[in-house]
Amino acid sequence: MKLLSILLAIAPLLSCGVPVERKYTASTPADAAVVRTFLGIPITDSVDFIRWKLTLMDDRYNLQCNYGIGKPNTNGFYDGGKTISLNGRLKKDKIYYQLLNGDKTIKILELNSNLLHLLDADNSMLIGNGGWSYTLNNLNVTDTDEMNTIVQSTRFNDSIVFEGRTPCGVPGVIPAGKECYKLKWRLALYSAENNAAPRYWLWGTLTYKEGGKRGTWKMSTTSKNHTLYSLNDSTGKPFIYLLKADENILLFTDANGKPLTGDEDFSYTLNKMKPRRIAG
Repeated sequence: MKLLSILLAIAPLLSCGVPVERKYTASTPADAAVVRTFLGIPITDSVDFIRWKLTLMDDRYNLQCNYGIGKPNTNGFYDGGKTISLNGRLKKDKIYYQLLNGDKTIKILELNSNLLHLLDADNSMLIGNGGWSYTLNNLNVTDTDEMNTIVQSTRFNDSIVFEGRTPCGVPGVIPAGKECYKLKWRLALYSAENNAAPRYWLWGTLTYKEGGKRGTWKMSTTSKNHTLYSLNDSTGKPFIYLLKADENILLFTDANGKPLTGDEDFSYTLNKMKPRRIAG
């Protein structure tokens, strides 16, 4: 009985000494200089994308990266790609992380407990491309609608265009039982004209055959002061929801504004394209 009492007394102390691990994964582009510099990937190396496996502890991190030229019709690389393994110090200042690799550092923004996003040297969110984004996804997803960024509404004179590839779990877009590996997206949001509702043009996996989908969109502010875009179907009912992370990044959410969490291949992120008008 005495032994049991001692074990019960020291159990909390032992558990407190075990660092809590959080594991994230993603596939990101390889074009950002800050990413290549941190990982030690020569700027001359031809790389399509980088797959990340990141473990965060109290003040340490472990990072495994696989990178190379993507092998068509697979989610892997030619010849298996190349591998990088890093262990180092982790610094945290509120919602910002710094991973240290010798004299090199990369910064990360904690959007919420499920999503991290890689940052540029000036703390701007890195902008991905039509294939991959710079959002990392928690392997142990929690139920949350929290977001650590609050941005003002975007005003534009003509249009803004976003693109990306996501998993197939955007609510309500893929019929149950239908096979799906990824969804390709290109979205143009047009400013309102003559006091009419603003319109969108959506092109990608879901709308190839019909030459794109057109409709109206609405911008609203959530109870947590987040900017949410909703795309309406032909009946005027919202069917896609996108949360504005910053001026260049949109995140897919459910109807309640909860951001979706991706996987090792794709994140639920759209990236702003360079300004140009797409016929609508």
